[in-house]
Amino acid sequence: MTVPTPPDPALVARIVASTGLSAGEATRVVEDVVAFHAESVEDYVRRRHAHLKTYGAKNSEIFARIAEELAGRVVAAPELSERQLRRIVYG
Repeated sequence: MTVPTPPDPALVARIVASTGLSAGEATRVVEDVVAFHAESVEDYVRRRHAHLKTYGAKNSEIFARIAEELAGRVVAAPELSERQLRRIVYG
């Protein structure tokens, strides 16, 4: 499990300047957005499948819709070992 890092102060300052939110409110907004996008692909697929199934969608419709949604969604990167990172850089 990864330890949450505080939001980038420059990003928080930009949110404060552009929205009029306090620094504390802007920090919470950034943390919420980061948490939303930190969901793994697997968790997203399971959650969306269960949600769509609740409303009576059939699996063929569900999987097509989820595939379409994933194409445009920012998702959490997988945790990579040092070896995996080295392979990305050096091949």
